[in-house]
Amino acid sequence: MIDQLKQYQIFKNKEIETFTLLKNQGYCNENYLLKAEDKKYLIRKFKLQNDRKFEFKVQKLAYEKNIAAEPILLDDENGLMICEFLEGKHKIVLDKYDLKKLAQVLKELHSIKLNTMPLNLESALTSKSKEIKQAFVTLGKYEVEEVLCHNDLNPKNILFTDEVKFIDWEFASVNDRYFDLASVCIEFDLDTKDETHFLEHYFAIREEIYMEKLSGYKAIYKALCAQWFEVLKTTLQ
Repeated sequence: MIDQLKQYQIFKNKEIETFTLLKNQGYCNENYLLKAEDKKYLIRKFKLQNDRKFEFKVQKLAYEKNIAAEPILLDDENGLMICEFLEGKHKIVLDKYDLKKLAQVLKELHSIKLNTMPLNLESALTSKSKEIKQAFVTLGKYEVEEVLCHNDLNPKNILFTDEVKFIDWEFASVNDRYFDLASVCIEFDLDTKDETHFLEHYFAIREEIYMEKLSGYKAIYKALCAQWFEVLKTTLQ
């Protein structure tokens, strides 16, 4: 792959010092750390098909908000993306300060304007249990708050340093803000106290917090995750 990388303008006159497969891998990409002239790059070789042009566009908008790595190059034909390499720590347990920072960064993401069709969650689910059908009935009582969402805010996709940044944008789309909020609550197993702390730092006023709506999106998020892992097993066999 190094010979392929040297063909890109960004590396043409640079010596590639190291090229290493990262220890922690995701499901959708094969990730490498490349070091050239004391600068680090993330090389992502795609394993699953997706709209990578849209992903690149979204990540660029997020980078301009200082909440993502800089996307440098997309070679869609050869299934490869080059980004700035971010240092940071993945956490599975968040303290109150972490939750506050995460809420602030999520608000930044949700402030990005993007004119595109929203994700249709009902059609995304291939089967619906009684619980999920009821969740959609519940959500029907509330206004849809469409924003640009990450849609996959699990601990592996959030980096903590002095700042908080998001990585792996392949599932980003316009969606209801409560979907991202629900995913954080589920992925970090927040108790009632921490959940309230997180939501109060996200919303400007307490009256905007709808716990019933959040519960509906929690159920739908869990169902989508279960379905996605079933599909992934089949795809990668």
